[in-house]
Amino acid sequence: MASSRKQKAIETRERLVKAGEAIFLEQGFQKTTIAQIIKKAETGYGTAYVYFKNKDELLIELMQTMMNFFYQVSELSFEPSTKEEAKELIVYQTKEFLSLAISYKSLMQVIKEAIGYSNAVEDQWTSIRLRFIEGITNDITYAQTQGLVAKDINPHYAAKSWFYTNEMFMWEFVCSKEKDDLDVVINTITDMYINGLYE
Repeated sequence: MASSRKQKAIETRERLVKAGEAIFLEQGFQKTTIAQIIKKAETGYGTAYVYFKNKDELLIELMQTMMNFFYQVSELSFEPSTKEEAKELIVYQTKEFLSLAISYKSLMQVIKEAIGYSNAVEDQWTSIRLRFIEGITNDITYAQTQGLVAKDINPHYAAKSWFYTNEMFMWEFVCSKEKDDLDVVINTITDMYINGLYE
């Protein structure tokens, strides 16, 4: 019985998440209501609120699931022994990062909208941003131990500047109607970053 109840709970939660994603993508964050999600998931209000108290929590669940793919890219091994190796790794990570954002374009647009209206979603995005910056900081610190980056460079602030550059272009690719060339953007910003940071 316990196993059956657990399975039913998992299925109910999945239905709510799928329903929430469908309505968010169709209507955007502001126009979506938790009542619409519950109706589409064909579950009761009392049951639904056991899992998500509002649409903000449900979107955060979707964000976390999506961001796991981004984390896999950002947390790839980074142990270059030369400036050229560092550039090759950074180009690869940057392309994977921006390509993932483009592949999740519709959901990313919902998140961008939600950041302006939901403190909970904004806090979640801040947490995501800090995790990326911490990873980049560690990479720069490693490069310093290898003599590839000057010791007087502050790894944290260098990491913040690199992440914010990527984040800006990410939102442009996701939200702008203009079609910038992905490879040109990646090569340009990576050259600026590498030449400004690596010796």
